[in-house]
Amino acid sequence: MFKPDAKIFDELTQKISDLIPPGIQQAQQDFKANVKKIVSQSLTKIDLVSREEFDIQTQVLLRTREKLEALEKKLEELEKKHL
Repeated sequence: MFKPDAKIFDELTQKISDLIPPGIQQAQQDFKANVKKIVSQSLTKIDLVSREEFDIQTQVLLRTREKLEALEKKLEELEKKHL
């Protein structure tokens, strides 16, 4: 399962909180904390995978396809010999 990087949330909440006038410092900090919490909760509810996990699964699938192709070729050769 995808484990969101805290840096992503920090950047996102910083961009959003920068839109709030600086005179409202406490409200801005509360807003930033709440946005970070909401975004984090929302992202963890959906099934996402990290790029690393995706790349690993892509390699596993590639090796599986190669093995399947080799087995299909071997089966074809055995069938030819048997006929």
